Amino acid sequence: MIQAPEYIKTIKPYVPGKPIAELERELGISGSIKLASNENPLGPSPLAVRAMRRGLQGVNRYPDGSCYYLKNALAQKLNVSDEEILLGNGSNELIDIAVRTFLMPGDEAIMAHPSFVVYSMIVQAAGGRNIVVPLKEWRHDLQAMASEITDRTKIIFIANPNNPTGTINTKDEMDAFMEKVPDGVLVIVDEAYYEYVSSPYYADSMKYFRQGRDILILRTFSKIYGLAGLRVGYGISKGAIVTEMNKIRQPFNVNSAAQEAAIAALQDEGHLKRTKRLNEQGKKYLYRELSALNISYVPTEANFIYISFKEEEAMGLYEKLLKYGVIVRPMGRHELRVTIGLSEENKRFIETLKQIVGSKAVGSKQ
Repeated sequence: MIQAPEYIKTIKPYVPGKPIAELERELGISGSIKLASNENPLGPSPLAVRAMRRGLQGVNRYPDGSCYYLKNALAQKLNVSDEEILLGNGSNELIDIAVRTFLMPGDEAIMAHPSFVVYSMIVQAAGGRNIVVPLKEWRHDLQAMASEITDRTKIIFIANPNNPTGTINTKDEMDAFMEKVPDGVLVIVDEAYYEYVSSPYYADSMKYFRQGRDILILRTFSKIYGLAGLRVGYGISKGAIVTEMNKIRQPFNVNSAAQEAAIAALQDEGHLKRTKRLNEQGKKYLYRELSALNISYVPTEANFIYISFKEEEAMGLYEKLLKYGVIVRPMGRHELRVTIGLSEENKRFIETLKQIVGSKAVGSKQ
């Protein structure tokens, strides 16, 4: 029988959640709320929905393989050239393309832990070696990551804001880090949640791009734009890097409806403002309620909160919440990640949590 390489056999696959309808059927419940995947609870812009419907009329034709109009819209918005934009089937595909383009078996990629699990999976699938650096105070320890750079290092991943902690690295930290990165090492800055950031200290990754550094900035329409189901993300990098990645990008990788919806979504600034305002309101509410319960949380710059419990096992708590129809994401032995949802969803999460853990002290605020 054909055998996969050992580095493929040992990959721990990403485990997606079950469809809500199936969970409800299994548990005999209804009216569940999903706070597990950091989706926009307001949904997509109405402009995007209308554009998507128009796009469906031509689904008998292959999509524009170059994403010409979407690429042009992004280039104008970002003040870059079309040749410096790469479109993907979600930013996940662009991570995969970058690794397969620039990393050979035996090469090293540096990343933090905990961070987005897809980084290590894709590097391992390419036969690369993951160099994992623990977070420091829930944030990327950029100094420690820089000290791990060797002549085998080809890629460094930085999620800013980080998933699952919601923390950021600052301008000064990133400036100092980038000074230590040699030419020929690709720094992939994953900014899936950057539109949610309100901190004035947030690092401007575009500055390093304009300096001509070997950097790939990843962004997505899945989060604040509310188009997660369409799978469309984009990368910003210098033309030479984009050219090489395009050589192995699959043709027609972004579907027609996704392209139309993304173009329209870019035009609806009001929808983004409403989403961010809702997120800030929900964040303040959850901070207050979690503090009242003496439950530990990490202050976030994203649309989710990383919660830690001293006495409760995360998987057990996740399963208890599930029985009440509240779906969150277990992250570690004592940690859960909860998406900031609509006001009524946030309240339901808190009220359910109160029923499960009561008012007993289960942690301490970070």
